[in-house]
Amino acid sequence: MSNRFFNSILFTPLFSLLLGGIFCVSCGDEDNDAETQDSSYNQTANDEQNEWSGTPFDGNDKMYTVNGVTFKMIAIFGGTFTMGFAIQDSARPLHQVTLSNYYIGETEVTQELWNAVMGSNPSKFIGDEQCPVEQVSWNDCQIFLNKLNQLTKENFHLPTEAQWEYAACGGNKAEGYKGSSYSGGEIANVGWYRYNSNNTTHRVKGKAPNELGIYDMTGNVSEWCSDWFGPYTSDEQVDPKGAVSGTLRVERGGSWDSSGGSTSGLVNGCRGCYNPSSMYSDLGLRLAK
Repeated sequence: MSNRFFNSILFTPLFSLLLGGIFCVSCGDEDNDAETQDSSYNQTANDEQNEWSGTPFDGNDKMYTVNGVTFKMIAIFGGTFTMGFAIQDSARPLHQVTLSNYYIGETEVTQELWNAVMGSNPSKFIGDEQCPVEQVSWNDCQIFLNKLNQLTKENFHLPTEAQWEYAACGGNKAEGYKGSSYSGGEIANVGWYRYNSNNTTHRVKGKAPNELGIYDMTGNVSEWCSDWFGPYTSDEQVDPKGAVSGTLRVERGGSWDSSGGSTSGLVNGCRGCYNPSSMYSDLGLRLAK
């Protein structure tokens, strides 16, 4: 994630964190004039998405084709895990979360899939439609998801923050890694980030997958989640959906512009957030259902 995250943190806590050498990605907020979101818009988007019941979970990965473009959803068996990240204020306290079964995209949504659904490609980095789509706001994603659901009669949505983190850390196949060096390799083997990306996105599936066969959850583009951004609590939770209201939406995963290391957004427990209308060339999405 880029240096714009630093702009939204108050000087005093930022200074103290920098002195301690443990600053982790926090929230970006450059679009101050759009912070207050229309709650009726969000409710309408949610109602439209819930119109489709979709295929029930059967434990098998699923393939879907939309206007000639095929994509894969990975079956994630639910379980209980410890969510959070000890050295980031907004990712504490660590707490137990139990998730039901769900599906998550094998890859980030590509420019090809976005174009097949929306009829346009908003990305900055064009020329290879197998690269992830970027420069899409959270609000844009809701329109995309509604159209995708109409085409497929499924119930695709952005992953919740908990679903994202559980999948990124390997789910029920986790090997115990909380950072970016999972799947048997260092960060350069699993993700595109500042020191190997050449300041651009790359084709999905260009690096090693994690234990669940999911690609690019470290780097390439960071990914919108469905949740409003809010504080964690120590309470045990079942299928949490984040804060009930807010002004910023969660994003996770780091990007081609992230610096790497234990204090980077590439660490799977690290949290970030943006205004729902924000669009950046290192910010995209991944499907869940």
